[in-house]
Amino acid sequence: MLDEFEFHYDAATALAQGQRDQQEDAVATNFPDGSGLGFIVLADGMGGYAAGELASQIVVAELCDHLRAHSADPTHLESNIGPILRDALERANDLVARYTTMRPDLYGMGATVVAPIIVRNRLYWISVGDSPLYLLRGNRMFRLNQEHSMARQMEMMVATGELTRLEADQNPDRFCLTSVLIGESIPEIDCRDVPVELQDGDIVIAASDGLQFLDEAHIAKLVHEHRDSTSAEINARLMQEILDLDDPDQDNVSICVLKISKQAKAAMPPRNPPPDHRSSRWSTLRKTVLLRVHRPEKRVAFSATAAYEG
Repeated sequence: MLDEFEFHYDAATALAQGQRDQQEDAVATNFPDGSGLGFIVLADGMGGYAAGELASQIVVAELCDHLRAHSADPTHLESNIGPILRDALERANDLVARYTTMRPDLYGMGATVVAPIIVRNRLYWISVGDSPLYLLRGNRMFRLNQEHSMARQMEMMVATGELTRLEADQNPDRFCLTSVLIGESIPEIDCRDVPVELQDGDIVIAASDGLQFLDEAHIAKLVHEHRDSTSAEINARLMQEILDLDDPDQDNVSICVLKISKQAKAAMPPRNPPPDHRSSRWSTLRKTVLLRVHRPEKRVAFSATAAYEG
């Protein structure tokens, strides 16, 4: 007989405007009670006043709507996760294109996006741009998704000797994006359709690049030190660290922290319980977001682009 476990998901979001004139980030989460799945969608808008805010809201709303439409059947969603995620992304990108066609003054607006999806304890994602997706396991932090920027390409050129470290670090185009949703063809898409298996105690963080005003090693250390806190408390700690930097160039910041904890499956009453003279009804269990996993399952290793010890 297979062992059964339940995974509890504690998700919380936080946003800060930083030193920008407006908030151009958007983030949403959806972990319906008892559904066996959940997702996060986070977008970082660009394009100037109002346009960036609109772009991020369009992308988040369209991806959320598309994923909710497939949430009624988790088995179908997981079996077709790659095509479903890509279709959702294309729909969002097409909607951005339609808005810019109707409103020429919005031309050039766009957004990055990172959208992790969890089916039971299996993690998938799709992302475009430089918004990071991190996994903290124990005292190590891994960046899971690709960064679509010139910085990543320059790192590859340094590795092959085409650029020196100094040339790469001082290049003014280092942080230019190489892929973004602007209503045109999408040059690079990172779509993970082979799952990363989450474990008890794992912490997943989706964020805009505003979080990276903090050094990644510092993020790993802080989150590890507060790993027993709630997701909301970890968010508050991260935001306070950013506030304490008092950086005059601080970008918008949006964060979603997701904590995973494994629990023993609640004991089920027998089908025909004997009379209980002490009580006429069974006690009601408190509703929580619980995802059930049956073992054994195929384990799939994950690869990371960077790892930091906390």
